[in-house]
Amino acid sequence: MDLFLLKKIITVCVMPISMVLILLVVSLYFFKKRPRRSFKCLLSALLLLLVSSMPVVSDHFIVQLEDNYETFSRSSSPVDYIIILGGWHTTNAALPVTSQLHPASTQRLIEALRIYTLHPEAKIITSGHHSTDTVSNAQKMKQALMLLGVSEQNIITENFPKDTEEEAQLISPRVQGTNVVLITNANHMPRAMKYFQNEGVTPIAAPTGYWVKNMNSPKGWGYYVPNSKKLQQTTVAWYESLGLLVQWVKDRFTF
Repeated sequence: MDLFLLKKIITVCVMPISMVLILLVVSLYFFKKRPRRSFKCLLSALLLLLVSSMPVVSDHFIVQLEDNYETFSRSSSPVDYIIILGGWHTTNAALPVTSQLHPASTQRLIEALRIYTLHPEAKIITSGHHSTDTVSNAQKMKQALMLLGVSEQNIITENFPKDTEEEAQLISPRVQGTNVVLITNANHMPRAMKYFQNEGVTPIAAPTGYWVKNMNSPKGWGYYVPNSKKLQQTTVAWYESLGLLVQWVKDRFTF
């Protein structure tokens, strides 16, 4: 089996909702044979689902990832490259290209346009492979940028990286020794910055797509009630935390 695919399968299996489902299946399996064990699995599944869906828990979890870098304002020196890390899209010719982008890619696109307005001297590098789509994410982002007024001559595409580590490995040789701005979602920025730093590049972080806009804002009663959006947020935070753990291990051992 392809190592990249295996990694994705394992990752899916250890996400909160997957673990809940696994515990429920185990609970059913032991329902008649071992009722006490069945009950413990059922209770564990319910507790995991409850905790993962609580805003007060989810927000504190993800803010530890999002608050590592300040938002980009303006570089004191000219910017050579603006790197947009790959995201997701779904090709549909009936939709404008901007509507084919998934939310994370749209957030990165908007941030890139904002920074490009501040630094029109920069080249924009889009990145990301095609996955199951016929068009790479790098190419789709290029189409969106051109639709919104960026000249094709100012856009460079990297169509083959499948993950952030490969993006850093393929893009870094091109941008060595230059002033680089790196755009990705705030929760993903710590891992992305580390990958580029490992390749000898020290970008200026430009985080976007914050899940938690203001941790200290007034909270109503709904903040203490579980909801599905916070379950998704916890899943994102868990995914990034696992990624950081794997990155830490790989930095210390050679595979």
